[in-house]
Formats: sequence, C-alpha cells, structure tokens
Amino acid sequence: CLRVGTYFVLRKIIEECSLNDILGKYFGSRDMGLFLDLAVYSIIAENNAAQYYPDYTYNHPLFTEKMKQYSDSTVSDFLNSVTDDQSTGFLNTWNESRNYREKIYISYDSTNKNCQAGDIKMVEFGHPKVDMGEPVFNYAVAYDTHNQEPLFYEKYPGSLNDISQLQFMLDKASGYGYKKIGFILDRGCFSCENIQYMDKCGYSFVIMVKGMSALVNELILENKGTFENKRVNNIYEYGVYGKTIRHKLYASDKKERYFHLYHSISKESAERIEIENRINQMTQYLKKYQNKVKEFGPGFEKYFNLHYDEKSQAFILPEERCSVVERELDLAGYFCIVTSEKMSAKEAIELYKSRDVSEKLFRGDKSYLGNKSIRVYSEESARAKIFVEFVAMIVRCKMYIKLKEEMKKLDKKLNYMTVSAAIKELEKIEMVRQLDNIYRLDHAVTA
Repeated sequence: CLRVGTYFVLRKIIEECSLNDILGKYFGSRDMGLFLDLAVYSIIAENNAAQYYPDYTYNHPLFTEKMKQYSDSTVSDFLNSVTDDQSTGFLNTWNESRNYREKIYISYDSTNKNCQAGDIKMVEFGHPKVDMGEPVFNYAVAYDTHNQEPLFYEKYPGSLNDISQLQFMLDKASGYGYKKIGFILDRGCFSCENIQYMDKCGYSFVIMVKGMSALVNELILENKGTFENKRVNNIYEYGVYGKTIRHKLYASDKKERYFHLYHSISKESAERIEIENRINQMTQYLKKYQNKVKEFGPGFEKYFNLHYDEKSQAFILPEERCSVVERELDLAGYFCIVTSEKMSAKEAIELYKSRDVSEKLFRGDKSYLGNKSIRVYSEESARAKIFVEFVAMIVRCKMYIKLKEEMKKLDKKLNYMTVSAAIKELEKIEMVRQLDNIYRLDHAVTA
C-alpha cells in the first residue's frame, strides 16, 4: 500500500513555489526527483539519515521517474555529487523572482550544530548555545516576514560569531538585489560597527534589548510610571503597555533612534519570582560555607558583600546588596525594541513578533526535519544536506503558513492544525493495489 495523503499536499506546495522548475534548471530529471524525495522524506519521516530512506520509499509515492527506488549508497553518491554551483544557482533563481520595489523586513537568525566529522573544514570549536564540548558549524537563514518565506541561507565556520558574520550577510542581501529592506535581529548581532554598516548601506533595523541591559535600563527607570497604566498605551494583542522615545543608541551615534519601551504584568510577575528564587538559593549556598575557607565567583559578589575573617580568611557571612536587588526588581517586566525608522510601539512589536515564524523554522529544522545532526563525513555531503534541508524548510514553512491561515477562519483551536499533527493525519490516507493493478483508496478519508 502507498501512503499518498502527505505526498499530494507537499507536491502541490512544491508546484505552487515552482521549486521543481527551479531545481530542474540545475539538476537532471533523475537527480531532481531524488533531491525532492530527500526533502519530502525529511519532512514526513522527521529524519535525514540516508540508511532509512529505502524503507520510506517502499510505502510512499516518489518524485523520481517511474517512482524508481534508490539505495542508501546511491543517495550517498548523489549527495557527494551536488556542487556549489547548483546550490548557488538555486538561491540566485529563487531570489530573482522577488518584488524588489516593495519594502520588506528580513528576520535573520542563526544556530549552530555539533559535528564530529573530521573531514569538514567549516567544523571548528566556537561558542555554541548549548556547549557539548564538540566542534560546531554555524547555519543562518534570512526570512522574509512580509511574504513569509525563507530567502537564502548561510553556512560558516563554528569559530565565527553572529556579530562578525552580519556584515557579510548584509552584502549578500545586496547582491541578491534587495535594496528597500530592514532587518529584524536578535541581541547577538548588536554592535556599533554593525549599526554603522547598516546605516551606510541604507538598511533599517529592529533590535530587541532586554530591560536589564545597561543600554536601556536608565531610560526605563526615567520613564517608569508614565505609561504602564495608561489605556492609550495599551497594546492588548500582546498583553503589554508601550511607549516610544527618541534617544541615541550609543555615545558616538550620529542619529537618534526610536526606543520602544514595554511593560508586561505577567512578565513582571515571572521575573520577580525568578529573581527572588535566585537570591534565596544563593543565600542558602553561601550559608553552607560559613566559617570555612571558600572563594566565590563574581556572580555572588554582584548581589552580596562577602565578609571574611582577616586572620584565617574563612568566610563569615553574606550581606545582601539591597540596592542591586531592588534595581533588578524595578526593571522586572520591562523590555525594549530599538528601531531606526519612526514607528509606533505597536508597529514595532508587531514587526518583531513576525520574527517568531523564523524562530519556529529553526526549532522545526532540528526537531521536525531531523537535522539536529548532519550525519555525513565529507565536506561535499555536508553542503548538499544543508541545501536539501533549506528546500525542505521552504516547503514545511509554506505548509505551516497555510495551516495558520486556515486556523484564523476557524472558531475553535483544533489539535491537528499543526504541521506534525497534519502530516500524521494525512499519512492515514492509503491506497492499495489490487489484482487488476489499479490503486484504490483503502478506506474513506477521516473527518
């Protein structure tokens, strides 16, 4: 029997995006079919391991000519044969069909992946978000928040950080023809040099800054009490109150930026509880070492004056630095979004929240496309798998957007309207070949 439901949905999405036409320019018919099969396999099976691909082909329709099944060794040879010219050509064609005259905001996000393969040059020891003690490589995607689709991707050595890579990404965006664009960035991309470079290129930006940051905490304390209870400042869609002020981003900044200050009651409650629990835990830890010789790190010195016996150097008692703790409590529940263009606090948070889809892409990439590990041992295969992964991300993203749009039409929230749940439902649609060699539905489609 064949599980046909998901195949037909994904094939429809692939045709709507013209992915088969674009890939057909750079691959032969056999290779293009196999490429699409690998992308769809990673979406349906939530796996990218080549050794399990043959099992998938036994009960799923394929894009290859006459639905020919290929072994895992053939898949491995195919991945080794994919060239940079093919991936670069695809990205050029994928981006050249965009409407460059409309203003779009690109959400730029990056992640890193652990890898132990010794033959991949871009794998280096760096600064991973979750340090497993292994070398990593970095992977970033630029996502168009207006048209809701990934635009291009980057892969770069694990030792490079987001700040140093950003300017190269800006140049790539310009190379693809994007002029009237802004960038939605996370805190990891912030630096004076990057801000100046975006100004030089004529790009606008949206950057999130935490309320505890030294950059904005003075502004928050100065404006505290002026907007948190004013109904005119209420942004009910996001459960916050907001206010916009103009200020320079750093001392030598030549322009005044727009600082959008926000306060959330629920966020304040959660952060105050977290601060109180942290201080209580630190106090209990310190008391365990009273009258003992022990050194404590700068994390403790930030919140406590630590008293030691002059002769024995034994730790005597901790004295809480009340002003430091009270300052953090005063800043609980606040955050700030900085924009280079004039806009309201509501417009700024709507723009930044549009970044959520790109963040879900990365979570989905590792969780639902099976790409937490790359599972290859050569540079060529690694580059090819990242390419396949990006195309799979485009298709899965389109499916996510279609489900999201359908959810807006419904009065109630249904459990099967997520991508993973929808795929499981679609996988129930099976066709069985009978004695006359004709495939027929095995059973009626579920509600």
